[in-house]
Amino acid sequence: MPTSAPEPLLEVAGLSAGYGKIVVLRDVALTVGAGEAVALLGPNGAGKTTLLRAVSGLLPRTGQVKFAGRDMAGAGPGDTVRAGLVHVVEGHRVFTQLSVFDNLLLAGYGLPRPELTRQVEEALAFFPEIAAKRNDRAVTLSGGQQQMLAVAQGLVRRPKLLMLDEPSAGLSPVLVDRVLAAMVRLREAGTILLVEQLIEKALAASDRVYALARGSIVLQARTDEADLPNRLEHAYFGQDVSAPLAS
Repeated sequence: MPTSAPEPLLEVAGLSAGYGKIVVLRDVALTVGAGEAVALLGPNGAGKTTLLRAVSGLLPRTGQVKFAGRDMAGAGPGDTVRAGLVHVVEGHRVFTQLSVFDNLLLAGYGLPRPELTRQVEEALAFFPEIAAKRNDRAVTLSGGQQQMLAVAQGLVRRPKLLMLDEPSAGLSPVLVDRVLAAMVRLREAGTILLVEQLIEKALAASDRVYALARGSIVLQARTDEADLPNRLEHAYFGQDVSAPLAS
């Protein structure tokens, strides 16, 4: 794990967002440093998915989002992708009637063909299990393999930051382990913001953690801090156990 906090790649300050008149997030602040893996945890309905959607431009928001030193005010999903911030949404959403390879080509639409082919192969290298099925239609893949394909789609553009929303959702325990094992490899290669319900597995794959409850950040800590699972549980139920980031 890093011995000092890296320079922020993503900076969020005073962020509020919701759906119509329903406010879900209130005055959220967090950072993700270049080369870090950061977990965003919290109970159902806490606003974790809303936060990722707001950061990636899928939802209107107020407050500040800076990415790689750039103010992302007014940026939509296409702008964030071009800036190097890729959001893999929950539910392993792939084009089931296309082949694995064609799914990845589509994810890199607009890239020059030689560059696209090279980056598709790089993405497949993270997931030998689906690389072996590159010519098969995605509908023939298991749920875990479809999730791997969804993550590989996100990797095709070589993102500076990959935001993963519940990569284990709906998977059997065996498939969860296989998908999250791939997350460890991704962590070694780049920067990740991970939303996950499986607390122990998320902490094992991350350097730092934020806990979100009732639309606000209620705890931030390094994942090697003492008694962290118990502190997270207390934070979820409203006790003030927030801690400053370790340096």
